[in-house]
Amino acid sequence: MNIKEAGHLLAGIVTKYDAEYIEAHLEESQASHVAYRGKDLESMDKTAAVGGNVRALVKGGWGFVSFNNLDNLEAKVKQAVEQAGYVSNGEARVNPLLPVVDRTQAEVWHNPVEIPLAEKKRILDEYNEVIWSVPKLQTSVIGYADGYRKNLYLNSAGSYIEQERADVTLRTTAIAADNGGVQQVGLSLGSRGDFNAIKGLHDQVRNMAQNAVKMLSSPQAKGGEYTVVLDPILAGVFVHEAFGHLSEADHVYENPQLRELMQLGKTFGPQHLNIVDGASVPGLRGSYKYDDEGVPAGKTYLIREGVLTGRLHSRETAAKMKENLSGNARAISYRYPPIVRMTNTYIEAGKTTFKDMIADIKEGIYVKNWYGGTTSMEMFTFSAGEAYMIRNGQIAEMLRPVVLTGNVFSTLKNIDAIGNDLDMNQGGGCGKGGQSPLPVSNGSPHIRIQRCLIGGK
Repeated sequence: MNIKEAGHLLAGIVTKYDAEYIEAHLEESQASHVAYRGKDLESMDKTAAVGGNVRALVKGGWGFVSFNNLDNLEAKVKQAVEQAGYVSNGEARVNPLLPVVDRTQAEVWHNPVEIPLAEKKRILDEYNEVIWSVPKLQTSVIGYADGYRKNLYLNSAGSYIEQERADVTLRTTAIAADNGGVQQVGLSLGSRGDFNAIKGLHDQVRNMAQNAVKMLSSPQAKGGEYTVVLDPILAGVFVHEAFGHLSEADHVYENPQLRELMQLGKTFGPQHLNIVDGASVPGLRGSYKYDDEGVPAGKTYLIREGVLTGRLHSRETAAKMKENLSGNARAISYRYPPIVRMTNTYIEAGKTTFKDMIADIKEGIYVKNWYGGTTSMEMFTFSAGEAYMIRNGQIAEMLRPVVLTGNVFSTLKNIDAIGNDLDMNQGGGCGKGGQSPLPVSNGSPHIRIQRCLIGGK
């Protein structure tokens, strides 16, 4: 039995039980992975899976059952309903939603799962050779992954949605060492299923390795407050990690301190600042037509003209907080229930050119890319992948990577210029609640931040 046949069977089963709400996901997927560590191929595999889950809401309690075969579906629905009854408390509810019947096909060019593993290995072998043509390297890492998934969603209200999606990611890192010093530079990219996105990257890979070596002899910045310009990659990571997670309604609802901080209507930045999350932007890795609760994808302004105007919701959190649905309930596979997640999160473009942004900076720092960071409530620490001094309006010498630290709300208010060059980073994967990596994208134009704290000597 395939998932379509199983779906028609389940559609009749989920309406038979005494529950406030029942939904089911069925999934067929294929995936491949290729990994290198140093000069050697570490692993290479191709997998396929079929399975599904049932989630039931009974008197405020949730039951969840996942399975790796499509046999005896009625018993799995019954089990989910029984589980929900054990934890019922009369409180949970979901926002109402009109039933939807629809089918969407994946927008795929050069479908990655149809490319032989030998061809993928040939391309990655070339990149590994390029990396190791650069002297003073200590080691390197290459990780490639792709997947193609057919998903069927249905619920007891009458929704029946078929969706397909494909995904490709490539991440490479070069680590250089000399005289006890170690530096690394990374390159990550991805696409919504177009294998061509990872081809022809030889110059970028070489530049990555050369920059790692160059950093070995670069000076370290003096610690202190600077005017700092962030490139679209680092600014996108900042908005995702430092602000996007604070906008996920399950975090907000469960944390009184965060509820106080994240009150709608509060001014969080200058009037030219707009931060958006939305899966309806076409062609990005975080895009889809319906989320994993059957809610149509939308575009949510988290900050509009400097003011907090929205947050990200599942049907349950929207009901609890009496706010509008946003279409942000997602799961990485049928093995997990949907939870509140970001999609494509970005700062909207402004009007300033990069040249004008740095023109009046007497002494500042330009930071690009990233390779690590942590957040705790409104506090953040990020390591930039590359850094350069700005002197008298010009990009000057390369620095060793710097660490940016601060309070996200103060930092947002200190953004005094937003570029006209919005770019989306497609190489990201988000983790939350044990579900990782979820396909997302994040982005921004160049942004300028006044009084940004930089760690250094």
